[in-house]
Amino acid sequence: MCETEYRGERENLKTIPVQDAVGMVLAHDITEIRPGEFKGRAFRKGHVIRPEDVCRLQRLGKEKLYVLNLEKDEIHEDDAAYRLADALMGEGVEMGGEPREGKINIVASRDGLLRIDTERLKSFNMLGDVMCATLHNNTLVRKGQIVAGTRAIPLVVKKTVVEEAVRRSKNLESAPGGNTDGGVIEVKKLRRPKAGVVITGNEVYYGRIKDAFAPIIEKRIKEFDGEIVGIYYAPDDAGYIEERLRELMEAGADLLITTGGMSVDPDDVTRFAIRRLGVKEMHYGSAVLPGAMFLMAYIEKLVNSAFNIQHRTLIPVVGIPACGMYHKTTVFDLVLPRILAGEHIGREELAEMGHGGLCLNCKECRYPVCPFGK
Repeated sequence: MCETEYRGERENLKTIPVQDAVGMVLAHDITEIRPGEFKGRAFRKGHVIRPEDVCRLQRLGKEKLYVLNLEKDEIHEDDAAYRLADALMGEGVEMGGEPREGKINIVASRDGLLRIDTERLKSFNMLGDVMCATLHNNTLVRKGQIVAGTRAIPLVVKKTVVEEAVRRSKNLESAPGGNTDGGVIEVKKLRRPKAGVVITGNEVYYGRIKDAFAPIIEKRIKEFDGEIVGIYYAPDDAGYIEERLRELMEAGADLLITTGGMSVDPDDVTRFAIRRLGVKEMHYGSAVLPGAMFLMAYIEKLVNSAFNIQHRTLIPVVGIPACGMYHKTTVFDLVLPRILAGEHIGREELAEMGHGGLCLNCKECRYPVCPFGK
């Protein structure tokens, strides 16, 4: 049997002529591509070459096959893929079957909001011999949807590289701001909101114009299987708006939504009414267009839990400016899923949204399949 040594990246990687490979075990997958018809695995790693396979392998352009003798400090791409995926995964995701051609998919194990620790992902990919590609951070995903793919890039990779990749996935010491509380890739479960809505403005309250906000908000809340506790209409009166918001909280609302009254006109008093609720924090203005005059606040409330034990909880309050009536997609669409995933939206988060926060106002809106919010 003729053997020739491959003088490339590996000195211990040998090649065997196809006609001499009968009875030998493939050390790697072999891909078949038929343009417009099929791309996939023709021969699987571990397959024992039979005489009838020789002609097919030659038709696939394979005159020689790799024979690997793994050293103690090396690992095959498939075994590496399992270890890499396991290290990258947090809650709400799982492996999507076995590796194919060295790559393994990571899929959502539940509906929810995809969260990617981009700093740890970058550190992982900086190693070079391993890679992971994901969907955009903060993408709403469905159970079973592919959210990422990972693999070792060479057929054989050093164990030390894989071990370092695992370490970087679990704990990013070199990049400030890296989150080590969960996995690099996770899908957060969304709670079902109980929303209380106050629609402000003299023009609506006194019937001068027809309200356009209520149908939009109801649709958004229903998309997350939530319920509307109540909808109130209020004039441009801070005291009146404050009273309605308090009533909604007493009725069980765990999310307060106000609309209108967010600009700098003298009659726009909504944000002053929210401040009078005794908010724990309030942020006016976001780096998103449409939605620059957006407001985000939190009210601390004492609630009774099991066994009549009181604990404090934060009720998010959002203020949607007038753009919410005219644009199909605004900052509200970017913020709402993150609120329902339990994330805290503060000044830093609102500022970060500036990157990708410009809506292109396309004639046919295809959100979320577009750059907005990405």
